[in-house]
Formats: sequence, C-alpha cells, structure tokens
Amino acid sequence: MSAATPYPGLIGVSDGSASLAGVLGGTGFKVTGPEGAALSSGIEALAAAIWVAYLNEGARMLEQQYATRDDIDASMRFGCGYPVGPLAQLDVIGLDVAAAVLDALHEASGDTRHKTSSVITELVAAGKTGRAAGTGFYSYEAPGSDVVVAEGSAQADSDSGALREIAKVGVVGTGTMATGIIEVFAKAGYQVVYVARSDEKVAKVRAALEKSLDRAVGKGRMTQEDRDAVLARVSGVTTHGGLADVDIVVEAIVEDFDTKSELFASLDRVCKPSAILATTTSSLSIEALAAATSRPADVIGMHFFNPAPIMKLVEVVSADATAADVTATVVKLCEATKKHPVLCGDRAGFIVNFLLFPYLNDAVRAVEANLTSIEDLDPLMKAWQSLPMGPFALLDVVGNDVSLAIQETIFDAFPDACYRPAPLLKQTVAEGKLGRKTGEGFLQYS
Repeated sequence: MSAATPYPGLIGVSDGSASLAGVLGGTGFKVTGPEGAALSSGIEALAAAIWVAYLNEGARMLEQQYATRDDIDASMRFGCGYPVGPLAQLDVIGLDVAAAVLDALHEASGDTRHKTSSVITELVAAGKTGRAAGTGFYSYEAPGSDVVVAEGSAQADSDSGALREIAKVGVVGTGTMATGIIEVFAKAGYQVVYVARSDEKVAKVRAALEKSLDRAVGKGRMTQEDRDAVLARVSGVTTHGGLADVDIVVEAIVEDFDTKSELFASLDRVCKPSAILATTTSSLSIEALAAATSRPADVIGMHFFNPAPIMKLVEVVSADATAADVTATVVKLCEATKKHPVLCGDRAGFIVNFLLFPYLNDAVRAVEANLTSIEDLDPLMKAWQSLPMGPFALLDVVGNDVSLAIQETIFDAFPDACYRPAPLLKQTVAEGKLGRKTGEGFLQYS
C-alpha cells in the first residue's frame, strides 16, 4: 500500500522508540507478540502507543462521568469480545506504571490520547495504584489479589421509579440486524410485529427467522415446540399502521439521518402515546432524531451488536430529554431478553465505538506512515492482548466504509487531530476495498 501523509504522533513514538524501550523496560511494561516472535523496540513502542491510548481513553471516559466504571469495562468485554475491560486492565498493569508509560508517550507524540487522565493521576497520588495495592479503579480482597470486592449496582439510578409495561414489540427493518432483534424479542416471549416495505420482504424476514430457529433445533439448543411457539409470536406487515398498539418500537433501518428522521415522524403519528420509540443507531444523535417527533421524552437509543441473537451487549443511550421511566424500562427489557445493558449519554460513538475506532484508526496510521506493516501489527495486537482478531481483520469484518463513517462522526464531534480519519482508510474505501463483503479490504479473501 502506498504511504500517505504521516501521522506526527506515531512518527514521534517511532523516532523515540529507543528511549521509550527504556521506559517500558524500567516499569516492567511488556509487549509480547506471537509465540517465538522477536520484537524490535520500534514495534514494541508502536504497539504500546496504540493500545495504551485506548486504555487511557477509557479512564478519560470515566473522568468525564460519561459512563460508569462497570459499564465501560462491560462494553468492551461484551461488545468487542475483549477478555478484560480497559479499567480492569489498567489495575492489572498498575496505574503508576500506566502513568509513567503515558507520560513518556505523550512527550514523544503530543497526542491528546496519551495525556494521562486526571483520574489515573489522582488514584496514584492516593496510593491506589491497582491490583498490587489492593485498590485502584476496583477494590480487591487483599493487595495482589485478583478477587474483586463486590460493590453496589452501577445502574441503581435506573432501577427506581415506575416502569412502562411492555408486552408487544414493533421492529422496523428487514436486514440482518432487524431480523436478529425480532428473534431476540420473540425468544424472550414478547409478541413481535415487524414492518417491511413489501410482502416479498416480509416473507424474506420470515424465512431468515425460520432458518435461524431451525439451526438452533438441529443443534439441540431449542425444541421443535419452542421453535413453533417463537414463530407464532411473530407477524409481519407492510405499513407503519400495524404498529399502532405496540408498547415499544425498535427501528433498525439504514444508518442515514434523513431516512431515520422521516421514520420517527411517521412513528410519532401512528404509535400510541405511551409507546417508546427506540433507534439502533450506532452514531446518530438521539436528540436530533427525537426532534422529528412531538414526544422527545419517549425516544431512546438501543444499540444492539451484530449478530443480535448472540452478542450480549446493548448500549442504552439516553438524550437529555429522555424520560427516566423510559430509560429504566429499556434497561429492564434488555435484562428480560438476557442482554447486558450499559447506560451512556447521547454523544458520538457512545461507549464502544468511541473507544474502539480511534484504536483501529491509529493502527491504520502506523501502517500508512510505513512504521510497521499489516502483516506484523495484526498478529502482534491479537496475540499480545488475546483479542478475537487484529485491528485490520476487524476493520474488514466491520466494513471499511462503515468504519470510516464512524470515525468521521467521532472527528466531527471531537475535532482533535488524534481522531482525524486516516487517509489510508479513506483511500481504501475510495478504491472499493470495503472488507470481507467485497472480497478485499486491508486483507484479501478468496
């Protein structure tokens, strides 16, 4: 791949890799690659810079009170399949060690994401340096113990007050996500009505649902009787009028603001006054979508992850106007469907995407500036952090066009150079190399 404009931050890390290696070695911070692979000081420094920025961003998110400690960590575990969340990992590394590494990285890179979070600094000053000290972001049974002391529920505020009754669910959309959400609700015992644009699309969703359930029966995960009962709870229609009596409607249509806004205006007209209007958007403003309705208090985000029947995480996104009972009801609804809800506010990227995509973007920048290669960095990050896949394989799975759109949304909301989409990512999308779905992205697929 041709090099584009280098990213000064990572250039600085690469140029200072020898001195950074001394800091890493002196603190005991280790970067380990695939078994038997020897690592240069340059690739060690780059990997540390890319990953520690992500960990620090998790701490900054807590510092900003955007989400709770437990929700930040759960988001990355259940939304990305990471073995541990960023705050728990910082406790394992040692907050004093993380601060020393971040200070050295920030001096080399000037990257905002390497500036040590004030919450890390405050904890270190208080002697709360993590697991080794017995307390850090979490409290442990004893210094050095890996047993976390249980604390009160992080979602206590959402558990109080009256809840709205949910018996019938509406879903708008016919894609993979919409079909998965239909399955989730129907399996949990809810009556589900979904809206498609034609009878053919109604039948297509039904066939996809039957195929999924038949697969579950064939693997012994469901009985034939349960399969039939799930299907009996599901019906499809071709007009929004079929949603007149639902208690909540979840839209899962194309990620386009104007299209979603028009849909919310329609839902506002046809749904009963007590109905909750939810969007599965991964990047659009809940407040802006709610403005298309006369009931902004009833509008909320329910960001499911794909495939919805398998992935446990749902980001519950409340705008300033979202009513407390709406948030509490959606949290309970997620729990009733055996999902793990996390609470966050209405800002670009929510929890998962805001932590994930700048990390992926940094990986692209490193390759773009010829500081490393995909062949070296992808297996290194996967092995070092025990990830499901390396950054480039993940970009190709998500879709490079989708990844670019998310990174652009984050940069629009937070116009810091560290969030600017990598030119190489833009180039890859412009060349039509969108990932697995096109047979080629950063990697090639046969």
